[in-house]
Amino acid sequence: MAYTDRFRRPKEHEELLGKLTDRKTGTFATMVEAMMFAALLGRRRGERKPFEHADEPIRLALMESRDYGEVLLDMLGAVECPDDPKILSADRQPDRVLIFEEYANAGLSHLQTLMHRQSDQDLDTIISNLVLEGLKTPPLEDENDDVGDILASADLNW
Repeated sequence: MAYTDRFRRPKEHEELLGKLTDRKTGTFATMVEAMMFAALLGRRRGERKPFEHADEPIRLALMESRDYGEVLLDMLGAVECPDDPKILSADRQPDRVLIFEEYANAGLSHLQTLMHRQSDQDLDTIISNLVLEGLKTPPLEDENDDVGDILASADLNW
């Protein structure tokens, strides 16, 4: 089912999203924030992963109300379709949402893999290491890290 005002979260990663947003031990306060991090992780790794089965969709307004949430959606669309400026038009929002969802799914899959490989570390440590690695090293691909460059120039207060 397609939505115009919501984005999907992959059902396959529902348990992981629950851990990421656990009130006592989670790294993120909300699923929106966890999905935003996962989308950036997926983009950084150059991986998009389609999915069919989705859990309860999240209102797009929750992401748009976050600092840089709407910008993130637009940036991912722009870097994914650099020769298609119409990707930023209002009628192409579903395309940008799909790009975001698939990058987030790939990022969540990578996090799940790291949790299995590094079972001696807690999720917060794994995420902290990913952030440090992202700040210190260029992306895995030899292409430009457009999203990272834009975020680095935005003077974000994390």
